This record gives sequence, structure tokens and C-alpha cells, in this order.
Amino acid sequence: MTSSRTQCGFSLVELMIALTIGLLILAGLTATFMNSNRTRSEIEKVNRQIENGRFAMDMLTEELRIAGYYGELDVSRLTAPLTTPDPCQTGVAALKAALPIVIQGYDESNSLSCLSDVKTGTDVIVVRRASTCYVGEAGTNCDAVQTSVPYLQVALCNTQSATPFDLNTDTSLLTLNALNCTAAAPLRRYRTHIYFIANNDQSGDGIPTLKRAELGAGGFTIVPLVEGIENMQVEYGIDTNCDGTADLYNASPDTYTATYSASCVAPNTPNWKNVTSVKLNLLARNTEQTPGYTDTKTYVLGSKADGTSNSYGPFSDSYKRHVYQASIRLANAAGRKQ
Repeated sequence: MTSSRTQCGFSLVELMIALTIGLLILAGLTATFMNSNRTRSEIEKVNRQIENGRFAMDMLTEELRIAGYYGELDVSRLTAPLTTPDPCQTGVAALKAALPIVIQGYDESNSLSCLSDVKTGTDVIVVRRASTCYVGEAGTNCDAVQTSVPYLQVALCNTQSATPFDLNTDTSLLTLNALNCTAAAPLRRYRTHIYFIANNDQSGDGIPTLKRAELGAGGFTIVPLVEGIENMQVEYGIDTNCDGTADLYNASPDTYTATYSASCVAPNTPNWKNVTSVKLNLLARNTEQTPGYTDTKTYVLGSKADGTSNSYGPFSDSYKRHVYQASIRLANAAGRKQ
């Protein structure tokens, strides 16, 4: 007897149908993976933008809040110069003269000689203060005295009230006394910080960056701080009746005035000494472009000197942007005695 076997298998048509279905499933999975990856990438870009914007705002806010901090020295005892100081000057006489102007700004200007690569149309803001710790203070990481760096010393002894402070790059010349009129008064490092927006983080990379010029030994060093900060616009609140509160805001209070009748404002004094608060506006953007996106928005960064809206855009590029705003009180300037 012969046995017959039944042979089974795929026909060519069945095999082609199976391959087609498999390819469709694979294409769907690939598309899902790519969309998920693209979405994750965009979320990371937005998160970096939000983090950078908030970090820049927090940093500037804290810096402005302590503008004019000179230890035990009362800011109101300082007489403002009759000319607006040049923040790039590093001589001892120039630094002393600029002490009363704890904050100073430049409206859409890149004219300062100690800055480079300043982005056109952005503001520059100068903050003057002393370190919040003094040399040798216990429980702090305050740096030891550095050569050729300016230090501020405030007289605490009553017999030296005629000379309330001294500032010098040679600490051997700082001889004011502490409260007991015997020991030397503490030394605080004097700082001038100039904040500005640069066109690049690293040379030629095209990433707008918040940078700071820091006063050091014999000059300024520029330090990059936050990438993606594209614009900074500042309005300054001016106190006109000496109550420590801003009565009007101006984008460029670098003029002189003799119209204030209050006794605490001297004629021909720059308005900078009367600035008690700041409205800060930052425009942050992604550091990378988003394919298929076009920025058609208009961004309002406060007001111009003439009171009109300070608007920017549409940029018509593929970068996503966000505006950050804050009103900041200058505690040391606003808290001056009447």
C-alpha cells in the first residue's frame, strides 16, 4: 500500500500580502517613534527656554535687590556726582565718585568701551554694590584679599564720622576703625556688574546670551551667564518726593533736573540717584529652531522713553520665544532716610 502526504505552504499571493501588512505596521511604528521623539525634543527645548528665562530673571532680581549694599554705609549720606559716571572707569577716584549711583542704565546702547559684541537694540544695566560678606567673616566662604581689587571700608567709630568710608585697591591704605575705635573696620570687596545681551555665547555661534562684565584687578572680565536671552528692556522708577516709592517710570532717566522741590533732592542731580525700583523685561528664545514653525507673534517689553509700547517682532523665523517680566524694588536706595 502507498501512503499519500498532504503538503501545505504559502502561496506567492499570501506571502506578498503578509509582507505588505508587516511593512505597514513597521511604517506606523516608525512614524509613531519619530513623532514621539520630535515631541520629546520640543518639550526639552521649551523646558530649557523656561529654565533659562526664569534663571536669568531670578539672577537679575536678586542682583537689583541688593544694588547699593555697602555694608553699614548709609546710601543717603553719599553725594551724587554732577555728571553721569562712566562705569568702565577703574581708577579709585572714579569708583568713589560713582558710589552714590547704585544703578545706571543705557537705553538700547552699546557705547560702553568695556563691553563687546553687544546686541543692537538691547538695554545695558549697571549695578554697584559691595560683597554681602566681609573678608575673614566666620561661617562664610568670603574670599581673602586679592591684589589690585577694590575694597570698601566703612567707619564704625564715632570719631571718624567725618570720613564715613574709604575705597582703595591697596588695602594697606584702608585705615578706618571698627566700633571699638581700635580694631580695623572690616573690608568688603567692591563690585561693579554690567549686564548686557551679547550676539553670541561663543564667538560666531549666533546664540544670544545674557552676559556680565565684572570689575576685577585693573579691568573688567566678561562672563557668559544664560544662553537664549535675546533682549533686555528696563524701565526705571524715579522717586520725586523722597518717600522711597517710585512716582514715575522712565526708560532712560539719564537727564538732569532742577524741578524737584523736595529738600532731599539737590538741583542738577542726575535722576539715577532717585531710582527706587525697576521694571525688568526679558525676551527668551529657544537655542534651536523648530522645523515647520514660524514665529508671527509681537512681543511687548515694557514702554519706551516716550511712553509708547516697546514692541518687537514678528521675527518670522523658526525660534519659539517667551517674555518674562518683573517689578523689583531697590531696597537700599528706596529705604534711604528722608
